[in-house]
Amino acid sequence: MVIRYFREIDSTHKYLIQEIKNNNIKEPTLILADLQTAGVGSRGNSWEGKEGNLFCSFCVKEKHLPKDLQLTSISIYFSYLLKEVLSSCGSKIWIKWPNDFYLKNKKIGGTITTKIGENIIGSIGLNIAQSPQEFGTLDIQIEPKKIVKDFLEILGKKISWKQVFSKYKIEFQKSRDFSFHLGDEKKSLKNAKLNNDGSIELNKRRVYSLR
Repeated sequence: MVIRYFREIDSTHKYLIQEIKNNNIKEPTLILADLQTAGVGSRGNSWEGKEGNLFCSFCVKEKHLPKDLQLTSISIYFSYLLKEVLSSCGSKIWIKWPNDFYLKNKKIGGTITTKIGENIIGSIGLNIAQSPQEFGTLDIQIEPKKIVKDFLEILGKKISWKQVFSKYKIEFQKSRDFSFHLGDEKKSLKNAKLNNDGSIELNKRRVYSLR
């Protein structure tokens, strides 16, 4: 995978999407920055960037991902792979449905996923060094470049969705104490049913994790 490194960038996510649209990038490519000044979070919100944190975006062709990985599962899949990397280093990080990284009851980052043609773009933001007051920071000391290196290694193994989901569905129970935003509404996950494709059923409505 080609890695493009930036000292500072407005948004790795926006940059990668624009480069793909302009045919300036061939997958697989990863964009990594020390500082992000106008990051994108879920639901189009901004993600505040602090120097020393992880800001990266990558693109892969859908056909190069595991054959049993559906589009609706990709956000969870990428998040769980990163979680596995950090857990192997001693972190107690967990994933709140569908794409938020948590330590205990505080959000420390998240994943957003976009599809453009045959390209899947995954973007990850993670508070490693510092965070706004209402958020948390990672509980281990690790360099962003090591996280990226280990993440690309595990991504290259093409671990099946079935394997990832078998672990994720157990961890999903932690999400029941939390809520998520459905449009402009805040919804509790207490009574949500997790489906095999990573979507949930809530009040007879199916909600998908791709964002």
